[in-house]
Amino acid sequence: MAVNNTKLAAVADAENPAVVCCDVDDSESSIDFAGRANWLRAAVLGANDGLVSTASLMLGVSAVKPEARAMAVSGFAGLLAGAFSMAIGEYVSVCSQRDVEIAELDQAGKRGGDEEKALPSPAQAAAASALAFSVGALLPLLAAGFIVGYNLRVAVVVVVATLALAAFGCVGAVLGRAPVARSCARVVVGGLAAMAVTFGFMRLFRASGV
Repeated sequence: MAVNNTKLAAVADAENPAVVCCDVDDSESSIDFAGRANWLRAAVLGANDGLVSTASLMLGVSAVKPEARAMAVSGFAGLLAGAFSMAIGEYVSVCSQRDVEIAELDQAGKRGGDEEKALPSPAQAAAASALAFSVGALLPLLAAGFIVGYNLRVAVVVVVATLALAAFGCVGAVLGRAPVARSCARVVVGGLAAMAVTFGFMRLFRASGV
């Protein structure tokens, strides 16, 4: 019987020589790729948030006060406020998620094992979120920080923000396996709309003398 079973296993392996190995390798690589893609996608979204919010804030302030100092100070304040807000929000969110998963491990009797060690770190998630936001916010801030002329300063912020948004859209499309052109257009149009609305709305305050 043992010989017959060995022969049957050999025949099965000969008919499907790489089914088992390929399935295992593909699943492991897909899990690893999915984990890395999620981290990269979160980083891209954080940088995009930092870029759009800071550029919109700088343009909105410049619509009322065209001085370079006011624009730079508002951008730096937006960077700090946004980075800390993102970090705190991410920390609280990951802590809540971690508490739920630890409670599930307690019920399953798996507390203290490899599953608990694999849980995400709230501190690391908060630091990554703040860093990604800061990188995006630095782009318009550095672009406008050394330009004296008002019109040129505003134009540079818009151009730099548009190019960065297109790059973020491309990266997000590649990570999400979505159409690149459509993703880039959506991100660019959304970011420009946010900047235009902020600038136009704040311009009303200057026109009304507020």
